Amino acid sequence: MISCKDLFSGIETTIIGDENVSVKGIAYRSDKVQPGDAFFCIVGLKADGHTFAQDAIDHGAKVLVVQRKLYLADASDVTEVVVDDTRKVMALASANFYGHPSQSFDLVGITGTNGKTTSTFLVNHICSVAGKKSGLIGTIGVHMGSKSIESARTTPESSDLQHIFADMRDDHCDTVVMEVSSIALDLKRTYGTRFKVTAFTNLTRDHLDYHKTFQTYFEAKALLFGRDYPARRVICIDDEWGQELLRRCSEAQDQVITTGFARDAQIHPEKVTYHPTHTDIVLDVRGNQYSFSYPLVGKFNVSNIMTAFGCALQLGISAGTIVDALESAPQVPGRMERVHVPNDNGISVYVDYSHTPDALTKAIAATRELTKGHVIVVFGCGGDRDTTKRPIMGKAALDADYAVVTSDNPRTEDPQEIIREIVSGMEGGEGKFEVEPDRARAIGIAIHRAKPGDSILIAGKGHETYQILGTKTIHFSDVEVASKELKQAFGD
Repeated sequence: MISCKDLFSGIETTIIGDENVSVKGIAYRSDKVQPGDAFFCIVGLKADGHTFAQDAIDHGAKVLVVQRKLYLADASDVTEVVVDDTRKVMALASANFYGHPSQSFDLVGITGTNGKTTSTFLVNHICSVAGKKSGLIGTIGVHMGSKSIESARTTPESSDLQHIFADMRDDHCDTVVMEVSSIALDLKRTYGTRFKVTAFTNLTRDHLDYHKTFQTYFEAKALLFGRDYPARRVICIDDEWGQELLRRCSEAQDQVITTGFARDAQIHPEKVTYHPTHTDIVLDVRGNQYSFSYPLVGKFNVSNIMTAFGCALQLGISAGTIVDALESAPQVPGRMERVHVPNDNGISVYVDYSHTPDALTKAIAATRELTKGHVIVVFGCGGDRDTTKRPIMGKAALDADYAVVTSDNPRTEDPQEIIREIVSGMEGGEGKFEVEPDRARAIGIAIHRAKPGDSILIAGKGHETYQILGTKTIHFSDVEVASKELKQAFGD
């Protein structure tokens, strides 16, 4: 509990009413308000929280945080706090409410289109091997010791995020590693948070339904490397966006470690040998070479290994400890995850979260490096999301020897229409693909088509254990379905 005055300490506001009223919690959804909460009227993408102010009061809100003065019949004993930006102020007030928990541990934030999840898992693992108690926040949920919580967002809303930070502080975490999405940065969910290290993996086509242009997408990512988030930096310079970030951070005299395949990166590979179950690497780290093996596959995981290495160095962990940790790196759920069954008839099946054109291209290429025979890909595109990438995904899938186009999470769109848009980009690939909207059947088709020595890449949903059909969510796991189909085809 905190007074209204203390909740907004250091924040520019106009308080109308009792500034000493006690605030018991923070809410941004009126149906989640508890008696004594402060309700923040967020101007959202689809709804304006100001229209739910009366409902919040009816649920017991004692403070309303607004961007314009409200005149409500039943608000005589409610304190109104007028601010310029309720999103920004909610982030700052949440940090105040929970006692600025991000200042109690070393926080690593990793952003980029692809590789965030694997990189955060790797850094978390390195920290554990180094004897640190570490927490993890991202697409696959929130992990703190043996405790795991599902998360609806890659980066939680600011009040939820600060609550999680407070729990990790109270659990005596030394380090917290989190994925930071471009949308979260744009919506100020991490505002008021102190980072020790921020890292950039890459930038490829994604979320353009939200950001509209590549430049605005990049600028959202770049916020994590600006003056609002001073920190040590790790930047992959394999693309022009990373090089631009490096230029900006160098001008700001930030402490930067660069990663990449080019020799001018401070961390770069000298030699890489790919295997179906692991990778051998000789890694040059600022002039020193380290030779080791790690149990992850594919070229893109080399990038993730380098990002994690850089983050761990910026945390002060020794290179020797980092190498020891990477040799026992964990399998990240749904990231080139091998489906294991007693008898697979010599067919390798990988499940991967690749749901962007670039990620799909890289996942197919990584699968080919591990395959003696043919590569078959099963993939689709999500509904109610960026429609412009669908034909590009279709074209990317033709890098495989054969593709089965199916449903991902169609949501409220017609699955057949999504597939039609995907197939529009597969011109010239006749005979190299077929369509099966039912995802389980599509996986079955791929497995029955494969021969010993072939590999199947099931792309798009990765770790997800559900499928969203219309407004209904059903249980669906690519790993479970593939395992079942393999057993039915070849026995236990």
